[in-house]
Amino acid sequence: MIIKLELFGMSKEFSKDEFLHFEFDNEITVKDLRIKLEQMIKNEFPKNNNYLEVVKKSAFSSEDNEIVEDNYKLNKDQKLAIIPPIGGG
Repeated sequence: MIIKLELFGMSKEFSKDEFLHFEFDNEITVKDLRIKLEQMIKNEFPKNNNYLEVVKKSAFSSEDNEIVEDNYKLNKDQKLAIIPPIGGG
């Protein structure tokens, strides 16, 4: 399954594109996606702890534009958005 993650605010700095793609073999939760994104940040930007903090504090939005919790299940190709905190907090 492929998750397309749209980037907003400061998270746009994670990629030259306005989105990231993540591939998973099984059903996952938003928490699993957050962990995968944190791993990507650690690999791509190893000295930038600010990016990790943004991921940890960000909300995620579903295709229906509803904020989803970390336990929200993803079981098919889906599009989500990462919504970083405004003003860093």
